Amino acid sequence: MKEPLVSIITPAFNSEAFIAETIKSVLNQTYENWEMIIIDDGSTDNTAELILNYVKNDNRIQFHSLNKNSGTGVARNFALEKASGKYIAFLDSDDLWKPKKLEKQVRFLVETQVPFTFSYYDCINENGQILHKRVEAPSILSYRQLFFCNYIGNLTGIYSTDYFGKITIDKSRKRQDWILWLTILKQIKKAEPVTESLAFYRVRDNSISASKVKLLKYNFGVYRNFHKYNLLKASLCMIGFLFTQLVIKPKYVKNMP
Repeated sequence: MKEPLVSIITPAFNSEAFIAETIKSVLNQTYENWEMIIIDDGSTDNTAELILNYVKNDNRIQFHSLNKNSGTGVARNFALEKASGKYIAFLDSDDLWKPKKLEKQVRFLVETQVPFTFSYYDCINENGQILHKRVEAPSILSYRQLFFCNYIGNLTGIYSTDYFGKITIDKSRKRQDWILWLTILKQIKKAEPVTESLAFYRVRDNSISASKVKLLKYNFGVYRNFHKYNLLKASLCMIGFLFTQLVIKPKYVKNMP
């Protein structure tokens, strides 16, 4: 049986420092039936030139450019329109996959006949140095758990288009990944991860995860704008979010040797 095609969605904006390493991590996959759709979101550096060097040498890599910077939500939706895969996976332009990432996840999806999965991931810094920190998740992740904390790393999620179709990404500039996973789990109620680390998440100095103030702001925005809650209900949800973030989530962040 032929391996199902996986469409990899990669938005890129001023990513010249990282994009080559990201593409190489896809080229190094043991699973070979993939297409990587890279959308340049109005970069002003050499991102496009670097990507084109790889496009010339591997026809599985597609490259498209947006006329102006429109945000990752818009870029991901543009890539989705071009996608042909049975499965949709996501990889941002500064993150990395381990070589067996796709192989193990596709096998899990096929063997368990579930339409969605994700995995644990390790953290690296801007220079690619391993931070000896692994982010795990509940072995059975419910919608309620996800409602109060995004346990799913965007670089690890993969879903079936046969089951969900192509799910439109929210166009807000931040937290679209959490909104996507909430949309998926609202349908299937729970999800299981592949219980090992299959990727490297790059912690950036200016990222949401590096700024607690930004994290609070954008998560509050999800309760207000996506869930359409009034100010009081959204504020009450934020109490649950803070409790989960401060008390429960740290149990799933492991220090590694």
